[in-house]
Amino acid sequence: MSEAHEQAEFDAAKPRRQIRSFVKREGRLSHRQARALEEFLPVYGLAHQSELFDLDAIFNRQAPRILEIGFGMGKSLVQMAKEHPEIDYIGIEVHRPGVGACLADMQDMNLSNIRVIDHDAVEILKDNIADASLSKLQLFFPDPWHKKRHHKRRIVQPEFADLVRQKLAIGGVFHMATDWENYAEHMLEVMTQAPGYKNLSLSGDYVPRPDSRPLTKFENRGQKLGHGVWDLMFERIE
Repeated sequence: MSEAHEQAEFDAAKPRRQIRSFVKREGRLSHRQARALEEFLPVYGLAHQSELFDLDAIFNRQAPRILEIGFGMGKSLVQMAKEHPEIDYIGIEVHRPGVGACLADMQDMNLSNIRVIDHDAVEILKDNIADASLSKLQLFFPDPWHKKRHHKRRIVQPEFADLVRQKLAIGGVFHMATDWENYAEHMLEVMTQAPGYKNLSLSGDYVPRPDSRPLTKFENRGQKLGHGVWDLMFERIE
């Protein structure tokens, strides 16, 4: 057997890597971010565990719950939580400077209706979030993996759409946004074929940016340059 064939058989025998919701990027922490991680993560952070989160106990109340995957530096998440104190927010982000920045902003605004998680979102959804417990799941500007050979790494796939549907309550909404048109088309194709959802777009494709999603500085600058952003909102109906 040739060396090439031996390598091919070895590669085929290796277990397939699970699609993850992120690419780990540590980055350099500012003093403010490091301090927030040290002081506030033990208070407002949640860790992956083997059982479901008791969110009523964690937030000390019953309230609608919105989970956001990949909140970046947390500016939009904090703004939403400030404007809607009646809603509990769960933010997942693996970029530690972003987690630190979010925690610091939370403290500056004296917010207690956010919990942050530094872990893979798929594992958190599977292991820690109860079925039918979320009113909305937000996925804003995920990694587009724009090269065609990398499209399989995109988080929005049929299996992920079904997982999200399980975690949403009936009437709950999966809200996605991207500034890559090709990814928007991919999202639309996956979600249109996913069972148990209804597209909230009146035209059967995209929706105007709702007021519930704050306009970021990056997005505002892009719009002035003529860059597009596509929002998709799908409601769980069964």
